[in-house]
Amino acid sequence: MEFDFTWVLLGFPIAFTLGWLASRLDLRQLRIENRQAPKAYFKGLNFLLNEQQDQAIDAFIEAVQNDPDTSELHFALGNLFRRRGEYERAVRVHEHLMSRGDLTQPERDRAQHALALDFLKAGLLDRAEAALRKLEGTPFEEEARLALLSIYERSRDWANATEIAARLGSSSHGSFSTRQAHYLCEQAGAAVAAGDTTHALGALQEAIAMAPALARPLIDLAKLQNQLGRHQEALQTLLKLEKTAPQGLPLAAGLLANIAQASGQEATALELLKTSYANVPSIDVIEAIVKLEKDPASARQWYVKHLERQASLVAAGKWIAGEKLQDEQHHALVQRALDQATKPLMRYRCAACGFEATQHFWHCPGCQAWDSYPTRRIEEL
Repeated sequence: MEFDFTWVLLGFPIAFTLGWLASRLDLRQLRIENRQAPKAYFKGLNFLLNEQQDQAIDAFIEAVQNDPDTSELHFALGNLFRRRGEYERAVRVHEHLMSRGDLTQPERDRAQHALALDFLKAGLLDRAEAALRKLEGTPFEEEARLALLSIYERSRDWANATEIAARLGSSSHGSFSTRQAHYLCEQAGAAVAAGDTTHALGALQEAIAMAPALARPLIDLAKLQNQLGRHQEALQTLLKLEKTAPQGLPLAAGLLANIAQASGQEATALELLKTSYANVPSIDVIEAIVKLEKDPASARQWYVKHLERQASLVAAGKWIAGEKLQDEQHHALVQRALDQATKPLMRYRCAACGFEATQHFWHCPGCQAWDSYPTRRIEEL
């Protein structure tokens, strides 16, 4: 049986015509879709540029309804909800993205990161921690570790904070040795409170080795040695502080005076304090010097020296306390008023956020910054 090529010749035009019609139909459908989704999408972008977030959200919702498979629209919508503080809706959007089976791995990692940020912003730290832990080995790993570090610091989970800081330090993100030393000091403080001074001493020695130029481990170690009755060791620790971190000496001035009196080393401590005051004038150092000076007249003269260097109502009040007034019967009233007036003037102020307190913080309770407080009290009228 011979094959008839006539049917083949007739079939080519028919197939071509059908293919052309199909392509036209596809193009028409594509144009319709492009007119629907991008129009709503660009409308949303326009609202965003004009800072009209409510209208932008409505436009993006419309775009998602027209094209539910577009992941970029979901990311835009979820981020908008988070910026608006609507964390529950942001979570729903990003969880919906995570549930899709057609999502690529980079998009899935991005959605996981966005979901972790939703939980973090909402204050759901447990869920944020779990979500951030899942980002190990992804392009968002470094960001996730920094966020985890912030969580552990806020919750005072120093063991986990130490682990994360060590990982960050081993990467190209810079040195975290100073923070790790602070974590060791925090753990030492907890050990002292629990009565485990051996563990506390070990942690503080480790912190000193990790960050030799940091004042806190030396000050905390001297405090603990003094509490344990090891006054000579405590004095040697503070002498080391003067060499490696002299800027921290004003914080330890009162402690140094107490240790010197307990160990009979007043002359050594006085020399150290006078050197410190010559470099950085501080009312804290002045008060320690006054405490160690044997001659009351010479001691009070230090307040005058401080007044010559800077106007200080605190120093003036301390000097007046030792003066004899013409109406001496009113001296106690005047002194009480001065003490009350000067009390709020002696404070520490965070250099990062401006939070003020009457006590020194190594870790700012306002902005969570480390080492942002000056090591001497400010005196402002």
